[in-house]
Amino acid sequence: MGKVAVGVAVVTAAAVCAAAALVVRHRMRCSGKWARAMAIVKEFEEKCGTPIEKLRQVAHAMDVEMHAGLASEGGSKLKMLISYVDNLPSGDEEGLFYALDLGGTNFRVLRVHLGGKEKGVVNQEFEEVSIPPHLMTGSSEGLFDFIASALAKFVASEPEGFHPPNGRQRELGFTFSFPVRQTSIASGTLIKWTKGFNIEDAVGEDVVGQLTKSLEKIGLDMRVAALVNDTIGTLAGGKFSNQDVIAAVILGTGTNAAYVERSNAIPKWHGLSPKSGEMVINMEWGNFRSTHLPLTEYDQALDDESLNPGEQMFEKLLSGMYLGDIVRRVLLKMAEEAEFFGDTVPPKLRVPFILRTPDMSAMHHDTSPDLKVVGSKLKDILEISNTSLKMRKVIVELCDIVANRGARLAAAGIMGILKKIGRDTVKAGEKSKSVIALDGGLYEHYTKFRTCLESTMKELLGDEAAESVVIEHSNDGSGIGAALLAASHSQYVAVEES
Repeated sequence: MGKVAVGVAVVTAAAVCAAAALVVRHRMRCSGKWARAMAIVKEFEEKCGTPIEKLRQVAHAMDVEMHAGLASEGGSKLKMLISYVDNLPSGDEEGLFYALDLGGTNFRVLRVHLGGKEKGVVNQEFEEVSIPPHLMTGSSEGLFDFIASALAKFVASEPEGFHPPNGRQRELGFTFSFPVRQTSIASGTLIKWTKGFNIEDAVGEDVVGQLTKSLEKIGLDMRVAALVNDTIGTLAGGKFSNQDVIAAVILGTGTNAAYVERSNAIPKWHGLSPKSGEMVINMEWGNFRSTHLPLTEYDQALDDESLNPGEQMFEKLLSGMYLGDIVRRVLLKMAEEAEFFGDTVPPKLRVPFILRTPDMSAMHHDTSPDLKVVGSKLKDILEISNTSLKMRKVIVELCDIVANRGARLAAAGIMGILKKIGRDTVKAGEKSKSVIALDGGLYEHYTKFRTCLESTMKELLGDEAAESVVIEHSNDGSGIGAALLAASHSQYVAVEES
Protein backbone atom coordinates (compact mmCIF):
# COMPACT_ATOMS: atom_id res chain seq x y z
CA MET A 1 0.00 0.00 0.00
CA GLY A 2 1.41 3.43 -0.91
CA LYS A 3 2.22 6.08 1.67
CA VAL A 4 -0.66 8.25 0.45
CA ALA A 5 -3.16 5.42 0.86
CA VAL A 6 -1.88 4.70 4.37
CA GLY A 7 -2.12 8.40 5.24
CA VAL A 8 -5.70 8.58 3.94
CA ALA A 9 -6.63 5.45 5.90
CA VAL A 10 -5.14 6.88 9.10
CA VAL A 11 -6.94 10.22 8.63
CA THR A 12 -10.22 8.42 7.86
CA ALA A 13 -9.86 6.20 10.93
CA ALA A 14 -9.10 9.24 13.08
CA ALA A 15 -12.15 11.03 11.71
CA VAL A 16 -14.35 8.00 12.39
CA CYS A 17 -12.98 7.77 15.95
CA ALA A 18 -13.56 11.49 16.50
CA ALA A 19 -17.10 11.25 15.16
CA ALA A 20 -17.77 8.20 17.34
CA ALA A 21 -16.38 10.05 20.34
CA LEU A 22 -18.69 12.98 19.59
CA VAL A 23 -21.69 10.65 19.34
CA VAL A 24 -20.73 8.99 22.63
CA ARG A 25 -20.18 12.37 24.27
CA HIS A 26 -23.52 13.63 22.89
CA ARG A 27 -25.26 10.50 24.16
CA MET A 28 -23.61 10.85 27.56
CA ARG A 29 -24.59 14.50 27.67
CA CYS A 30 -28.16 13.63 26.66
CA SER A 31 -28.36 10.78 29.16
CA GLY A 32 -26.95 13.10 31.84
CA LYS A 33 -29.66 15.66 31.07
CA TRP A 34 -32.35 12.99 31.00
CA ALA A 35 -31.12 11.72 34.37
CA ARG A 36 -31.33 15.28 35.75
CA ALA A 37 -34.87 15.69 34.40
CA MET A 38 -35.89 12.36 35.98
CA ALA A 39 -34.29 13.43 39.27
CA ILE A 40 -36.47 16.58 39.26
CA VAL A 41 -39.60 14.45 38.69
CA LYS A 42 -38.60 11.94 41.38
CA GLU A 43 -37.91 14.64 43.96
CA PHE A 44 -41.23 16.32 43.14
CA GLU A 45 -43.07 13.01 43.51
CA GLU A 46 -41.47 12.39 46.92
CA LYS A 47 -42.33 15.89 48.18
CA CYS A 48 -45.96 15.45 46.98
CA GLY A 49 -46.27 12.14 48.81
CA THR A 50 -49.56 11.51 50.63
CA PRO A 51 -49.12 8.21 52.49
CA ILE A 52 -52.20 7.25 54.50
CA GLU A 53 -50.62 8.29 57.82
CA LYS A 54 -50.00 11.81 56.50
CA LEU A 55 -53.61 12.01 55.32
CA ARG A 56 -54.79 10.98 58.79
CA GLN A 57 -52.71 13.83 60.24
CA VAL A 58 -54.29 16.28 57.76
CA ALA A 59 -57.80 15.04 58.70
CA HIS A 60 -56.99 15.41 62.41
CA ALA A 61 -55.62 18.95 61.82
CA MET A 62 -58.82 19.85 59.91
CA ASP A 63 -60.92 18.61 62.87
CA VAL A 64 -58.80 20.65 65.35
CA GLU A 65 -59.06 23.82 63.21
CA MET A 66 -62.83 23.37 62.86
CA HIS A 67 -63.19 23.33 66.66
CA ALA A 68 -60.99 26.45 66.94
CA GLY A 69 -62.93 28.33 64.24
CA LEU A 70 -66.26 27.56 65.96
CA ALA A 71 -64.93 28.67 69.36
CA SER A 72 -64.20 32.29 68.45
CA GLU A 73 -63.99 34.72 65.54
CA GLY A 74 -60.44 34.68 64.17
CA GLY A 75 -59.61 31.59 66.25
CA SER A 76 -58.49 29.66 63.19
CA LYS A 77 -57.41 29.98 59.57
CA LEU A 78 -60.82 28.35 58.92
CA LYS A 79 -63.45 31.09 59.15
CA MET A 80 -66.27 28.64 60.04
CA LEU A 81 -68.91 31.23 59.11
CA ILE A 82 -72.39 30.98 60.60
CA SER A 83 -74.74 30.90 57.60
CA TYR A 84 -78.03 31.47 59.49
CA VAL A 85 -79.41 28.54 57.48
CA ASP A 86 -81.04 26.44 60.21
CA ASN A 87 -83.68 24.87 58.04
CA LEU A 88 -82.49 22.77 55.12
CA PRO A 89 -85.08 21.46 52.64
CA SER A 90 -87.09 18.49 53.87
CA GLY A 91 -88.16 17.35 50.41
CA ASP A 92 -91.78 18.35 51.11
CA GLU A 93 -91.44 21.85 49.64
CA GLU A 94 -94.03 22.80 47.03
CA GLY A 95 -94.71 25.82 44.85
CA LEU A 96 -92.92 28.20 42.52
CA PHE A 97 -89.70 29.83 43.70
CA TYR A 98 -87.12 32.05 42.06
CA ALA A 99 -83.33 32.22 42.31
CA LEU A 100 -80.75 34.81 41.32
CA ASP A 101 -77.19 33.58 40.87
CA LEU A 102 -74.64 36.42 40.76
CA GLY A 103 -71.01 35.37 40.80
CA GLY A 104 -69.22 36.70 37.75
CA THR A 105 -69.60 38.64 34.54
CA ASN A 106 -72.92 36.87 33.86
CA PHE A 107 -75.83 36.24 36.20
CA ARG A 108 -78.68 33.74 36.00
CA VAL A 109 -82.32 34.09 36.94
CA LEU A 110 -84.18 30.84 37.60
CA ARG A 111 -87.74 29.70 38.18
CA VAL A 112 -88.12 26.35 39.93
CA HIS A 113 -91.41 24.48 40.36
CA LEU A 114 -91.31 22.13 43.36
CA GLY A 115 -93.75 19.24 43.71
CA GLY A 116 -92.98 17.89 47.18
CA LYS A 117 -91.92 14.35 48.10
CA GLU A 118 -93.69 12.70 45.20
CA LYS A 119 -92.56 14.89 42.32
CA GLY A 120 -89.38 16.69 43.48
CA VAL A 121 -88.27 19.39 41.03
CA VAL A 122 -91.16 19.39 38.53
CA ASN A 123 -89.76 22.01 36.21
CA GLN A 124 -87.02 24.61 36.01
CA GLU A 125 -86.36 27.45 33.61
CA PHE A 126 -83.51 29.91 33.55
CA GLU A 127 -82.05 32.79 31.62
CA GLU A 128 -78.45 33.96 31.59
CA VAL A 129 -77.71 37.67 31.31
CA SER A 130 -74.37 39.37 30.58
CA ILE A 131 -73.49 42.35 32.73
CA PRO A 132 -72.28 45.33 30.64
CA PRO A 133 -68.66 46.07 31.69
CA HIS A 134 -69.41 49.68 32.70
CA LEU A 135 -71.88 48.42 35.35
CA MET A 136 -69.15 46.29 36.98
CA THR A 137 -67.26 49.41 38.02
CA GLY A 138 -70.12 51.93 38.22
CA SER A 139 -72.60 52.48 41.03
CA SER A 140 -74.44 50.01 43.25
CA GLU A 141 -77.77 51.46 42.09
CA GLY A 142 -76.81 50.98 38.43
CA LEU A 143 -75.93 47.30 38.90
CA PHE A 144 -78.94 46.34 41.02
CA ASP A 145 -81.38 48.29 38.83
CA PHE A 146 -80.09 46.33 35.83
CA ILE A 147 -80.50 43.01 37.69
CA ALA A 148 -84.01 43.97 38.90
CA SER A 149 -85.19 44.82 35.38
CA ALA A 150 -83.87 41.46 34.07
CA LEU A 151 -85.73 39.69 36.91
CA ALA A 152 -88.93 41.59 36.10
CA LYS A 153 -88.67 40.57 32.44
CA PHE A 154 -88.20 36.94 33.48
CA VAL A 155 -91.15 37.06 35.93
CA ALA A 156 -93.33 38.43 33.11
CA SER A 157 -92.97 35.07 31.35
CA GLU A 158 -94.37 33.17 34.37
CA PRO A 159 -96.86 30.51 33.20
CA GLU A 160 -100.58 31.12 33.69
CA GLY A 161 -101.87 29.40 36.81
CA PHE A 162 -98.63 30.01 38.71
CA HIS A 163 -99.16 33.64 39.66
CA PRO A 164 -99.24 34.08 43.45
CA PRO A 165 -102.64 34.81 45.00
CA ASN A 166 -103.42 38.41 45.99
CA GLY A 167 -101.40 39.67 48.92
CA ARG A 168 -98.76 36.98 48.55
CA GLN A 169 -95.19 37.82 47.50
CA ARG A 170 -92.98 35.85 45.17
CA GLU A 171 -89.89 34.56 46.99
CA LEU A 172 -86.28 34.44 45.84
CA GLY A 173 -83.07 32.71 46.86
CA PHE A 174 -80.05 34.96 46.17
CA THR A 175 -76.67 33.30 45.53
CA PHE A 176 -74.07 36.01 45.88
CA SER A 177 -70.58 34.59 45.32
CA PHE A 178 -68.52 37.44 46.75
CA PRO A 179 -67.16 37.84 50.30
CA VAL A 180 -70.07 38.81 52.54
CA ARG A 181 -70.51 39.23 56.30
CA GLN A 182 -73.85 37.50 56.83
CA THR A 183 -76.10 39.13 59.45
CA SER A 184 -79.25 37.00 59.08
CA ILE A 185 -80.67 34.40 56.68
CA ALA A 186 -81.63 37.23 54.31
CA SER A 187 -79.07 39.98 54.88
CA GLY A 188 -75.33 40.42 54.56
CA THR A 189 -72.85 43.25 54.03
CA LEU A 190 -70.37 43.14 51.18
CA ILE A 191 -66.77 42.86 52.46
CA LYS A 192 -65.05 43.36 49.10
CA TRP A 193 -65.52 42.77 45.39
CA THR A 194 -63.56 40.17 43.39
CA LYS A 195 -63.67 38.84 39.79
CA GLY A 196 -63.31 42.20 38.06
CA PHE A 197 -66.05 44.05 39.95
CA ASN A 198 -65.21 47.30 41.72
CA ILE A 199 -68.29 49.24 42.82
CA GLU A 200 -67.08 51.25 45.79
CA ASP A 201 -70.42 52.49 47.11
CA ALA A 202 -71.66 48.89 47.57
CA VAL A 203 -68.86 47.86 49.97
CA GLY A 204 -70.11 47.72 53.56
CA GLU A 205 -73.74 47.80 52.39
CA ASP A 206 -76.40 45.09 52.73
CA VAL A 207 -76.63 43.49 49.26
CA VAL A 208 -80.18 42.24 49.90
CA GLY A 209 -81.25 45.78 50.86
CA GLN A 210 -79.73 47.12 47.63
CA LEU A 211 -81.55 44.53 45.49
CA THR A 212 -84.84 45.02 47.35
CA LYS A 213 -84.67 48.80 46.80
CA SER A 214 -84.25 48.25 43.04
CA LEU A 215 -87.14 45.71 42.95
CA GLU A 216 -89.44 48.13 44.78
CA LYS A 217 -88.51 50.95 42.39
CA ILE A 218 -89.95 49.02 39.44
CA GLY A 219 -92.93 47.65 41.40
CA LEU A 220 -91.84 44.00 41.48
CA ASP A 221 -93.28 42.51 44.68
CA MET A 222 -90.60 39.92 45.47
CA ARG A 223 -88.99 39.03 48.79
CA VAL A 224 -85.44 37.75 49.19
CA ALA A 225 -85.98 34.76 51.52
CA ALA A 226 -82.36 33.55 51.64
CA LEU A 227 -78.89 34.94 50.88
CA VAL A 228 -76.48 32.05 50.30
CA ASN A 229 -73.26 30.98 48.60
CA ASP A 230 -72.90 28.15 46.08
CA THR A 231 -71.59 25.62 48.65
CA ILE A 232 -74.61 26.02 50.92
CA GLY A 233 -76.82 25.87 47.83
CA THR A 234 -75.19 22.54 46.93
CA LEU A 235 -75.91 21.27 50.45
CA ALA A 236 -79.56 22.32 50.10
CA GLY A 237 -79.89 20.71 46.66
CA GLY A 238 -78.38 17.48 47.95
CA LYS A 239 -80.60 17.47 51.05
CA PHE A 240 -83.79 17.99 49.02
CA SER A 241 -83.20 14.79 47.07
CA ASN A 242 -81.55 12.81 49.90
CA GLN A 243 -82.22 13.51 53.58
CA ASP A 244 -78.98 11.70 54.57
CA VAL A 245 -76.84 14.55 53.15
CA ILE A 246 -74.73 16.05 55.95
CA ALA A 247 -72.11 18.09 54.07
CA ALA A 248 -71.31 19.60 50.67
CA VAL A 249 -67.99 20.17 48.95
CA ILE A 250 -67.27 22.25 45.86
CA LEU A 251 -64.29 21.17 43.78
CA GLY A 252 -64.13 23.50 40.80
CA THR A 253 -62.05 26.56 39.95
CA GLY A 254 -61.98 27.13 43.71
CA THR A 255 -62.93 24.86 46.60
CA ASN A 256 -65.07 25.12 49.73
CA ALA A 257 -67.10 22.98 52.12
CA ALA A 258 -70.23 23.43 54.25
CA TYR A 259 -71.83 21.04 56.70
CA VAL A 260 -74.61 20.70 59.28
CA GLU A 261 -73.46 21.37 62.85
CA ARG A 262 -75.33 21.03 66.16
CA SER A 263 -76.12 24.59 67.27
CA ASN A 264 -74.95 23.82 70.84
CA ALA A 265 -71.49 22.94 69.45
CA ILE A 266 -70.87 26.52 68.26
CA PRO A 267 -69.46 28.50 71.23
CA LYS A 268 -69.23 31.73 69.18
CA TRP A 269 -72.98 31.64 68.37
CA HIS A 270 -74.74 34.01 70.78
CA GLY A 271 -78.18 34.10 69.14
CA LEU A 272 -81.27 32.15 70.09
CA SER A 273 -80.94 28.42 69.62
CA PRO A 274 -82.68 27.49 66.34
CA LYS A 275 -85.80 25.29 66.58
CA SER A 276 -84.09 22.64 64.48
CA GLY A 277 -81.12 22.54 66.88
CA GLU A 278 -78.89 22.74 63.81
CA MET A 279 -76.93 25.36 61.91
CA VAL A 280 -75.18 25.16 58.54
CA ILE A 281 -71.54 26.24 58.77
CA ASN A 282 -69.73 27.66 55.74
CA MET A 283 -66.17 26.50 56.43
CA GLU A 284 -64.27 28.49 53.78
CA TRP A 285 -61.92 25.50 53.87
CA GLY A 286 -59.75 26.78 51.01
CA ASN A 287 -57.88 28.76 53.67
CA PHE A 288 -57.00 25.66 55.75
CA ARG A 289 -53.32 25.42 56.57
CA SER A 290 -51.28 22.78 58.38
CA THR A 291 -47.64 21.75 58.70
CA HIS A 292 -48.79 18.31 57.50
CA LEU A 293 -49.68 19.58 54.00
CA PRO A 294 -47.14 18.28 51.45
CA LEU A 295 -45.82 21.58 50.04
CA THR A 296 -43.11 21.79 47.38
CA GLU A 297 -40.90 24.62 46.10
CA TYR A 298 -43.36 24.98 43.18
CA ASP A 299 -46.33 25.52 45.53
CA GLN A 300 -44.29 28.05 47.49
CA ALA A 301 -43.39 29.98 44.32
CA LEU A 302 -47.00 29.87 43.08
CA ASP A 303 -48.17 31.25 46.44
CA ASP A 304 -45.47 33.98 46.54
CA GLU A 305 -46.48 35.21 43.08
CA SER A 306 -50.24 35.00 43.71
CA LEU A 307 -52.64 37.88 44.45
CA ASN A 308 -53.09 36.56 48.01
CA PRO A 309 -49.74 35.24 49.35
CA GLY A 310 -50.08 33.09 52.46
CA GLU A 311 -53.84 32.71 51.97
CA GLN A 312 -55.94 29.86 50.54
CA MET A 313 -53.07 27.33 50.73
CA PHE A 314 -55.38 24.30 50.73
CA GLU A 315 -57.17 25.67 47.65
CA LYS A 316 -53.83 26.21 45.89
CA LEU A 317 -53.02 22.50 46.29
CA LEU A 318 -56.25 21.01 45.02
CA SER A 319 -58.49 23.35 43.02
CA GLY A 320 -58.91 23.67 39.28
CA MET A 321 -57.48 27.19 39.22
CA TYR A 322 -54.00 25.95 40.18
CA LEU A 323 -53.36 22.29 39.24
CA GLY A 324 -52.34 23.00 35.64
CA ASP A 325 -49.99 25.76 36.71
CA ILE A 326 -48.16 23.47 39.16
CA VAL A 327 -47.46 21.09 36.25
CA ARG A 328 -46.21 24.04 34.16
CA ARG A 329 -43.82 25.13 36.91
CA VAL A 330 -42.23 21.67 37.15
CA LEU A 331 -41.85 21.51 33.34
CA LEU A 332 -40.21 24.95 33.39
CA LYS A 333 -37.59 23.78 35.90
CA MET A 334 -36.94 20.68 33.76
CA ALA A 335 -36.51 22.91 30.68
CA GLU A 336 -34.16 25.30 32.49
CA GLU A 337 -32.02 22.78 34.36
CA ALA A 338 -32.13 19.71 32.14
CA GLU A 339 -32.89 21.09 28.67
CA PHE A 340 -35.94 18.82 28.65
CA PHE A 341 -37.33 20.51 25.52
CA GLY A 342 -33.96 21.18 23.85
CA ASP A 343 -31.31 23.90 23.99
CA THR A 344 -33.73 26.77 24.55
CA VAL A 345 -36.52 27.16 27.09
CA PRO A 346 -39.88 27.43 25.26
CA PRO A 347 -41.00 31.06 25.93
CA LYS A 348 -44.66 30.10 26.50
CA LEU A 349 -43.59 27.86 29.38
CA ARG A 350 -42.80 31.02 31.33
CA VAL A 351 -46.38 32.34 31.10
CA PRO A 352 -48.30 31.80 34.37
CA PHE A 353 -51.58 29.86 34.09
CA ILE A 354 -51.13 29.21 30.36
CA LEU A 355 -51.59 25.48 31.04
CA ARG A 356 -55.14 25.20 32.33
CA THR A 357 -56.44 22.30 34.37
CA PRO A 358 -58.87 21.11 31.60
CA ASP A 359 -55.81 20.78 29.30
CA MET A 360 -53.90 18.92 32.02
CA SER A 361 -56.90 16.61 32.42
CA ALA A 362 -57.03 15.95 28.65
CA MET A 363 -53.32 14.96 28.70
CA HIS A 364 -53.78 12.83 31.82
CA HIS A 365 -56.67 10.91 30.22
CA ASP A 366 -54.88 10.35 26.88
CA THR A 367 -55.12 6.63 26.03
CA SER A 368 -53.77 6.76 22.45
CA PRO A 369 -50.68 4.54 21.90
CA ASP A 370 -48.48 7.50 20.91
CA LEU A 371 -50.09 9.92 23.41
CA LYS A 372 -51.27 12.09 20.54
CA VAL A 373 -53.37 14.38 22.78
CA VAL A 374 -50.31 15.19 24.92
CA GLY A 375 -48.33 16.03 21.76
CA SER A 376 -51.03 18.29 20.36
CA LYS A 377 -51.62 20.12 23.68
CA LEU A 378 -47.88 20.83 24.00
CA LYS A 379 -47.83 22.12 20.41
CA ASP A 380 -51.04 24.18 20.57
CA ILE A 381 -50.61 25.71 24.04
CA LEU A 382 -46.86 25.83 24.68
CA GLU A 383 -45.65 25.83 21.05
CA ILE A 384 -43.44 22.80 21.77
CA SER A 385 -43.26 20.38 18.85
CA ASN A 386 -41.28 17.20 18.11
CA THR A 387 -41.74 15.62 21.53
CA SER A 388 -40.83 11.94 21.84
CA LEU A 389 -43.16 9.32 23.32
CA LYS A 390 -40.72 8.99 26.24
CA MET A 391 -41.12 12.71 27.02
CA ARG A 392 -44.90 12.57 26.71
CA LYS A 393 -45.03 9.71 29.21
CA VAL A 394 -43.12 11.84 31.73
CA ILE A 395 -45.66 14.66 31.29
CA VAL A 396 -48.55 12.26 31.95
CA GLU A 397 -46.70 11.11 35.07
CA LEU A 398 -46.46 14.73 36.29
CA CYS A 399 -50.21 15.21 35.75
CA ASP A 400 -50.78 12.04 37.76
CA ILE A 401 -48.62 13.24 40.69
CA VAL A 402 -50.37 16.63 40.90
CA ALA A 403 -53.94 15.31 40.47
CA ASN A 404 -53.47 12.46 42.95
CA ARG A 405 -52.04 14.74 45.63
CA GLY A 406 -55.01 17.13 45.21
CA ALA A 407 -57.63 14.36 45.24
CA ARG A 408 -56.11 12.63 48.28
CA LEU A 409 -55.95 15.92 50.21
CA ALA A 410 -59.61 16.64 49.34
CA ALA A 411 -60.49 13.19 50.74
CA ALA A 412 -58.52 13.97 53.93
CA GLY A 413 -60.47 17.24 54.27
CA ILE A 414 -63.79 15.37 54.00
CA MET A 415 -62.51 12.86 56.56
CA GLY A 416 -61.82 15.82 58.91
CA ILE A 417 -65.48 16.91 58.64
CA LEU A 418 -66.67 13.34 59.33
CA LYS A 419 -64.39 13.19 62.40
CA LYS A 420 -65.73 16.52 63.70
CA ILE A 421 -69.34 15.34 63.62
CA GLY A 422 -68.61 11.76 64.73
CA ARG A 423 -69.45 10.09 61.42
CA ASP A 424 -66.00 8.63 60.72
CA THR A 425 -66.69 5.32 62.49
CA VAL A 426 -69.62 2.92 62.63
CA LYS A 427 -71.45 2.90 65.95
CA ALA A 428 -73.01 -0.33 67.16
CA GLY A 429 -76.61 -0.69 66.01
CA GLU A 430 -76.50 2.41 63.79
CA LYS A 431 -77.55 2.01 60.19
CA SER A 432 -77.61 5.65 59.09
CA LYS A 433 -75.80 6.79 55.97
CA SER A 434 -73.62 9.91 55.76
CA VAL A 435 -73.92 11.44 52.30
CA ILE A 436 -71.53 14.11 51.03
CA ALA A 437 -72.90 16.21 48.14
CA LEU A 438 -70.14 17.14 45.68
CA ASP A 439 -70.22 19.60 42.83
CA GLY A 440 -67.83 21.59 40.64
CA GLY A 441 -66.17 21.12 37.26
CA LEU A 442 -63.03 19.51 38.67
CA TYR A 443 -65.01 16.76 40.40
CA GLU A 444 -67.46 16.38 37.52
CA HIS A 445 -65.10 16.36 34.54
CA TYR A 446 -61.66 15.21 35.80
CA THR A 447 -62.39 11.47 36.02
CA LYS A 448 -59.01 10.38 37.41
CA PHE A 449 -59.25 13.05 40.14
CA ARG A 450 -62.74 11.85 41.07
CA THR A 451 -61.87 8.13 41.18
CA CYS A 452 -58.73 8.84 43.23
CA LEU A 453 -60.75 10.90 45.74
CA GLU A 454 -63.35 8.16 46.10
CA SER A 455 -60.81 5.34 46.52
CA THR A 456 -58.86 7.42 49.08
CA MET A 457 -62.05 7.91 51.12
CA LYS A 458 -62.45 4.12 51.30
CA GLU A 459 -58.80 3.76 52.29
CA LEU A 460 -59.17 6.32 55.11
CA LEU A 461 -62.48 4.99 56.43
CA GLY A 462 -61.78 1.26 56.25
CA ASP A 463 -64.21 -1.27 54.76
CA GLU A 464 -66.90 -1.17 57.45
CA ALA A 465 -67.22 2.63 57.83
CA ALA A 466 -66.88 3.11 54.04
CA GLU A 467 -70.18 1.22 53.66
CA SER A 468 -72.03 4.03 55.44
CA VAL A 469 -70.36 7.03 53.72
CA VAL A 470 -71.59 7.94 50.25
CA ILE A 471 -70.37 10.62 47.84
CA GLU A 472 -73.08 11.93 45.52
CA HIS A 473 -72.92 14.42 42.67
CA SER A 474 -75.30 17.30 43.42
CA ASN A 475 -75.78 19.57 40.44
CA ASP A 476 -76.36 23.33 40.29
CA GLY A 477 -76.31 24.32 43.94
CA SER A 478 -75.99 27.99 43.05
CA GLY A 479 -79.24 27.83 41.08
CA ILE A 480 -81.73 25.18 42.21
CA GLY A 481 -80.16 25.08 45.69
CA ALA A 482 -80.87 28.79 46.21
CA ALA A 483 -84.52 28.35 45.12
CA LEU A 484 -84.85 25.41 47.55
CA LEU A 485 -83.53 27.55 50.41
CA ALA A 486 -86.07 30.24 49.51
CA ALA A 487 -88.71 27.50 49.83
CA SER A 488 -87.45 26.13 53.17
CA HIS A 489 -87.18 29.70 54.58
CA SER A 490 -90.45 30.91 53.08
CA GLN A 491 -92.46 33.32 55.23
CA TYR A 492 -95.52 31.20 54.38
CA VAL A 493 -94.20 27.86 55.70
CA ALA A 494 -95.39 28.49 59.27
CA VAL A 495 -98.80 29.71 57.96
CA GLU A 496 -99.27 26.53 55.91
CA GLU A 497 -98.19 24.25 58.76
CA SER A 498 -100.56 25.80 61.32
